[in-house]
Amino acid sequence: MTDYVERRSAHEVLACTWSRTSTAEAAAGASVVNVVPDACADVMWHRESGRLFVAGPDTCAHPTALSAGTLVGARFRPGRAPAGLGVPASAVRDERVDLDDLWPADRVRRLGDELAAAPSVLAAEQVLAAAVAAVGAGWDPAAPRLLELVARGERVAAVADALGWSERQLHRRSLAGFGYGPKVLQRVVRFDRAVRLARRARSGRSPGRGAGLASIAYRAGYADQAHLAREVRTLAGVPMTALL
Repeated sequence: MTDYVERRSAHEVLACTWSRTSTAEAAAGASVVNVVPDACADVMWHRESGRLFVAGPDTCAHPTALSAGTLVGARFRPGRAPAGLGVPASAVRDERVDLDDLWPADRVRRLGDELAAAPSVLAAEQVLAAAVAAVGAGWDPAAPRLLELVARGERVAAVADALGWSERQLHRRSLAGFGYGPKVLQRVVRFDRAVRLARRARSGRSPGRGAGLASIAYRAGYADQAHLAREVRTLAGVPMTALL
């Protein structure tokens, strides 16, 4: 049995906290799953091993084996990871690194002790969220506007002009904040939108306008269904139906 719970966060740096608990039987019988790009980075704590580590923003599917026990996570909003990690997002792109590679070792030890002493999984989520969001600064204040423009499908030159930057400056600041240049960020954001739409349609929560992949491709900003299919295979490693 595996239980996954996600709780939205109102914090300016965090998108949500989450926990996943798996029995040994569930972990033993599970296949490797592909964690797909979503323009976010997570800090995670595995209760049984005590490991604290970071999953950076991905540019492709990251094969992950389900582990037994409880995993607690805090997920940064896109563009906000530098505030909690203390490094540019590009430094952890496509990486899974121990938190003490980024933070002072004594700070990581204190956090580990606080997490181990938490009386419940929810309390552990709150401890982790408070720790990683404590800085609350250090992220680019232009990141939300950059993300908005990219998500609208604007060309790189138009995004740079709207922000008053050169294209080179745009690329540098996009890398630091999101871990990607603006073109890759646009692909990841569009892919994530399509996956969310497809999941809503699958669960029966689609707000109409058709639930087929052709409709999803149009609504997410792809040229056509074939374009969507190619991007899903590139970024997720599997077709949309298998991903869902």
